[in-house]
Amino acid sequence: MSLLKGIEGPSDLRKLSPEQFPDLCQEIRDQIISVISDVGGHLASNLGVVELTVALHYLLHTPDDLIVWDTSNQTYAHKLLTGRREQFHTIRQFGGLSGFCKREESVYDTFNAGHAGTGVSAAVGFVEAREQQKQSHKVVCVVGDGALTSGLTLEGLQQAGDSQKDLLVILNDNQMSISKNVGAISAYLNRTITGELGVRLQEKVNLLMETIPRIGGQVKKVAGRAQSLAKGLVSPGMLFEELGFRYVGPLDGHEFDYLLPTLENVLKLEGPTLLHVVTKKGLGYEPAMNDPVWFHASSPFDLDTGKPKGKAARPSYSSIAVNTLVQLAKEDPRIVAITAAMCEGTGLTAFEQSFPDRLYDVGIAEQHAVTFAAGMATQGMRPVIPIYSTFLQRAYDQVIHDVATQNLPVTFCIDRGGLVAQDGTTHHGVFDFAYLRHMPNMVIMAPKDENELQHMVKSCISSDRPAAVRYPRGSGLGVQMDQVPEALPLGKGELLRSGTDIALVAIGVSVHQAMEAAERLEQEGVSAAVVNARFVKPIDADLIATVAGQVKCLLAIEEGAAMGGFGSAVLEVLSEAGIASVPAKCLGLPDWFIEQGPQDLLRDKYGLTADGIYQQAKQLFARVSVGPVST
Repeated sequence: MSLLKGIEGPSDLRKLSPEQFPDLCQEIRDQIISVISDVGGHLASNLGVVELTVALHYLLHTPDDLIVWDTSNQTYAHKLLTGRREQFHTIRQFGGLSGFCKREESVYDTFNAGHAGTGVSAAVGFVEAREQQKQSHKVVCVVGDGALTSGLTLEGLQQAGDSQKDLLVILNDNQMSISKNVGAISAYLNRTITGELGVRLQEKVNLLMETIPRIGGQVKKVAGRAQSLAKGLVSPGMLFEELGFRYVGPLDGHEFDYLLPTLENVLKLEGPTLLHVVTKKGLGYEPAMNDPVWFHASSPFDLDTGKPKGKAARPSYSSIAVNTLVQLAKEDPRIVAITAAMCEGTGLTAFEQSFPDRLYDVGIAEQHAVTFAAGMATQGMRPVIPIYSTFLQRAYDQVIHDVATQNLPVTFCIDRGGLVAQDGTTHHGVFDFAYLRHMPNMVIMAPKDENELQHMVKSCISSDRPAAVRYPRGSGLGVQMDQVPEALPLGKGELLRSGTDIALVAIGVSVHQAMEAAERLEQEGVSAAVVNARFVKPIDADLIATVAGQVKCLLAIEEGAAMGGFGSAVLEVLSEAGIASVPAKCLGLPDWFIEQGPQDLLRDKYGLTADGIYQQAKQLFARVSVGPVST
């Protein structure tokens, strides 16, 4: 009889005995591995947190008690235990379950997250709301060790420790190794320290010290220092205790004999407590344990071998950008690369292999990465930051304050620009054009194909000002590559085809779709010009104004937020040029957060395919051709 199939919610889990939990965990792992092998997803981290998830829902009274999952890409077991088992096969699919926590999806998902470092701050907000409303439920935040490099996490810990309100932070450490003996001893000590007897004993000893005439306070102070020194020699918890937390750990996160009693005791404590739990990424699936980096966010894979089911025949935009960077770095010793814990994701492993001493991984600290780059740039270096568009959002102020205001030559290789598929709302890179183009001194460009990308990387590094090149997720178009990257003329687009009826002014991956749409229009007798803008800023105002003056209407196209983006820049050009007689329309993404789904499906839904552009252009031209209706 399947244990998992009998669980429709945590209340069913609490009917089981702890002796059944190992079998339940195996079923959960089997289910996760089976589904993710078909659809792809965050496998390694989810396999590592199964026991902890079961223990939390068993001991807490969720959903009354609140669990905040930092990043929340490790919540697959959580979803299986909270009423979503029947829908789990739809995870990360269009119209299916989110791969992250989503409050709209379940009452058990307390906070939407897709970026690391948000959990502790949100949990502190939960705690203070609880206190304001005179409630008594528990608040638990599960945070990964990688998120400790996030300044936001440390800011949240600082407030929590200072307030001394009841909060449990669980540090899910999947990097530290812990032997069986150390784990057993640590678990025994933690059960003793956190048990009611241990806590009462500590309190009574402190009271006794305070009663000693004249010297009691000093004795207590010295004893506290001695205790801190001793703990510092054998425990990694000094930092947290200095922040005002009671530190417990490290504890083996896969042994229920240790995990359950310690967690039960910790949940009885008052004030801020940090429980340090050590887990193993990929546990239960050997390929994931052997290669946790690839299985952090894998594509579909063969269940028996762990090998990807299919590899792209053409190189990715990410690899083209980094390979160009390597080529340029061989000739220019000023070039260094900086990543915020995304070396593999952005393809920087190739750069690291060639220049290990010129790659800086600063951890999950995007703000620091940008200001660090600014500091290097002031000293004559040419720092390059390959970064996902959605993660660069986190360093918005640093791009303005530390890079743009000083007009420093920092290059941003913005990966995953536009629609990114199954990771969904928090990961679509659709706001970068809009949030970068109003910054003085900033140069922004986007290639129509992979060959143009290599020239744009060269253009950015050759510039003496802040510059960004934005490219999509996925494979290139398979175009012929030039042997040597050359810098493009700053702010100059190109006219790909002439026309007299309508102008399709496009940027980035939308350019080749616009070309296909123009050919279809031509077959129907509509003469369509196509402009590859290349630059969002400085935009080629002369080219756009000239083409606009030769046609009856204009359609601006971008795979980004239409509000304030590239299309808005085109409209500003027409306004400045006084070309009010040419009807113009912007085709981009609407003013809401885009859902998850395959790139092609989403492009089709929002009219950003060749057919969608053709339909929009045809409708626009038809309205213009009819002209005003007389009354």
